[in-house]
Amino acid sequence: MKTRILGKQGLEVSELGLGCMGLTFGYGQPQTEKDAIALIRKAYDLGITFFDTAEAYNQGGNEKIVGKAVKPFRDKIVIATKFGFKDGDSTKGVDSRPERIRTVVENSLNYLQTDVIDLLYQHRVDPNVPMEDVAGTVKDLIVEGKVKYFGMSEAGADSIKKANAVLPVTALQSEYSMFWREPENEILPLLEELGIGFVPFSPLGKGFLTGAINEHTKFDQTDFRNIVPRFTEENRKANQVLVDLVKVIATENKATPAQIALAWLLAQKPFIAPIPGTTKIHRLEENIGAINLSLSVDELHRIDKALKEIKIIGERYPAALQARVGK
Repeated sequence: MKTRILGKQGLEVSELGLGCMGLTFGYGQPQTEKDAIALIRKAYDLGITFFDTAEAYNQGGNEKIVGKAVKPFRDKIVIATKFGFKDGDSTKGVDSRPERIRTVVENSLNYLQTDVIDLLYQHRVDPNVPMEDVAGTVKDLIVEGKVKYFGMSEAGADSIKKANAVLPVTALQSEYSMFWREPENEILPLLEELGIGFVPFSPLGKGFLTGAINEHTKFDQTDFRNIVPRFTEENRKANQVLVDLVKVIATENKATPAQIALAWLLAQKPFIAPIPGTTKIHRLEENIGAINLSLSVDELHRIDKALKEIKIIGERYPAALQARVGK
């Protein structure tokens, strides 16, 4: 697998990473530890060297699994984790006080069984803590050798600029896919201007772009897509037009819809490294197949033209969660 550079500081990662959240959090019943570890290790065997976790995914439970899984090859991979929620619980609101950041980092180092965090993200901007204090704290942690690089998640342009003025931001992690293109308006140009890498999560539209979901799909009762407006039965039916487009292009390229969606993302900018998540080995192998797919300029133009004519129905978050992003 090829690598890409995130930011101006030289962080090198595999062009596709692995989002580990869904192994234990957010998408229905968690995987057994054995199965989760097997999937992470399979990802490494297939060339992935970039693994994404967070304190808020089961209050460190996800980090513990990632730490155990990557221990045999820890020095050959990049681990990204995140701070920013009260008590590590995303339902309690944000908390990026300097003392809390330090507590989270100590916990994460322990859970991940490592002496340094490669990429530390602020999970969501905290309006009650000056960005200068947040970035300043991470800067101190870098000096202390506990963190290597600083990242932000779902941050808006003003916050990115403020943080970057104190400490160079290596990467921004936010949602981006054919299913959610808002970053193209303001965020992508800013990242390019400042030399910041972009790590799209949900690059497959929370599974929608795989073609495996339609208006008849029933999600597990613990699956957070049950509360996402974009995933109501009515909206899934309306948005199927996008999946139909992707399926046509996939057929022409002897590929799958997921591979087309990921190849499209990789073609947007050289500083983009998506982190699709999955709980299934065969889906992992399918996703990685996207790196061998090169969409032509004509195909990309055709896709973009078609996307402009498709109106996606439904917000990507419920109102309470939407209020936290882009700050």
